[in-house]
Amino acid sequence: MDGVEGLAGRQNVGLSLESLLHRLNSVLRGWCAYFCPGVSGVAFCCLSHCAWMRVTRWIRRKRPGATGKQFRRRCDGGGWWPVTEEVELFEPARVSTTGYRYRGKVVPAPWPTTV
Repeated sequence: MDGVEGLAGRQNVGLSLESLLHRLNSVLRGWCAYFCPGVSGVAFCCLSHCAWMRVTRWIRRKRPGATGKQFRRRCDGGGWWPVTEEVELFEPARVSTTGYRYRGKVVPAPWPTTV
């Protein structure tokens, strides 16, 4: 989570929303590619929620006087997910995971078998 918190922190309020989303998307896609094999669907949902909350807080800090309606119209394209004309925040919850393969007896044992 350090990548999302660092990119959407107070020091990056001067960035445009588009450049922030490009940076966050590369970090989120990298994490999803790394953790995709395995049982990580719940973790991806939590990551998606955390990223959404961080970007929302970042937008609120950037535009402190905006109401909720103005916020949604200006930064979320009328919906609740942060989007601009060119880029949309990557949603890790939509990534399908591949479970661990059961290999059973295919994996050779390092010991010789004695019967």
